[in-house]
Amino acid sequence: MTGTTRGDLTPRDVAGVVREAFGPGRGPVRVDRLRGGSKKGVYRLTFDDASSAVLYSWAASENYWPARAGAPDAREDPFSDATGYGLFVAAHQALTDLGVRAPRVHLAGNGGELFPADFAVVEDLPGETLDDLLDRDRDAAADVVARLGDMLAVLHGSRSPVLGKVAVVAAGDGVAPGDRTAEQVVLDRVARDLAEGAALDPRLAELREPLAEVAEELAGAVAPRAAYGLVHGELGPDHVLIDPQGRPVLIDIEGLMHFDVEWEHVFLRLRFGASYPALHRPGLDEDRLRLYRFAQHLSLVAGPLRILQGDFPDRAFMRGLVEEHLHRVREFRTPRGTG
Repeated sequence: MTGTTRGDLTPRDVAGVVREAFGPGRGPVRVDRLRGGSKKGVYRLTFDDASSAVLYSWAASENYWPARAGAPDAREDPFSDATGYGLFVAAHQALTDLGVRAPRVHLAGNGGELFPADFAVVEDLPGETLDDLLDRDRDAAADVVARLGDMLAVLHGSRSPVLGKVAVVAAGDGVAPGDRTAEQVVLDRVARDLAEGAALDPRLAELREPLAEVAEELAGAVAPRAAYGLVHGELGPDHVLIDPQGRPVLIDIEGLMHFDVEWEHVFLRLRFGASYPALHRPGLDEDRLRLYRFAQHLSLVAGPLRILQGDFPDRAFMRGLVEEHLHRVREFRTPRGTG
């Protein structure tokens, strides 16, 4: 690699990866950084016959998130940083086994002679994302959203008695209910978000104690549960591509984990807005939804505050998230706040 600056990959940097993936007669003539990706670099490799592939690079220099001192690892916390070759490969295999569409993998590796960091070369689907289609024509997007709902039914129906990222569960290191329940994991996350956020914004510091009490009351209302579904973890319409057959294709899958499906539905409702009813499923636990809604609004304050300590480029967007979700968090100062 020619340097550590984000977005500076050249055809020469990826020549070895391309030869290994596609044969010695193949080489990219262009490498273009694609938008999105705060933990990895995403690049389109265009070849001399106008075909293309996408390279994911999990180089440390591509990660905009500041390191967290003492942060738990994936064995201890399903919400630990979702980045790297191992998590991607395990998640991709789990989706493939269920028949859930993700970009096909041409080659993946965890660094070495071919490339100096974890990487994957995957199928390029150069059309618009579901986010773009919803903005352009919500009616035209309805069929893709309905297909996504069917896909989520398959994912959420894949049950496990233990929770954790799929790579961790597959290795036998998932969190058993006797150790910590999903709601206890979320309470730990709330405590970290309150501590980190309070250190960065005095408004959150003033609310820290009453919000911690709200979290305890909300968690106390949640009944025990014995199994967990499979959830993407951060499934917005920007993480859904559309293949030539009009099928949804999931990307940014490294955070795939066994957890309460209510966690996914809270995020889906936040991100899909008026299109969410097509994704809703009956039987969701209202107490879990309420707790997870609170936790996700808080996370969307603390997370942007943290990434703003680094050099993330779209700073106005992150500041907007802080203001929007701080307002929503304040609405929860009564335990039955709707958020």
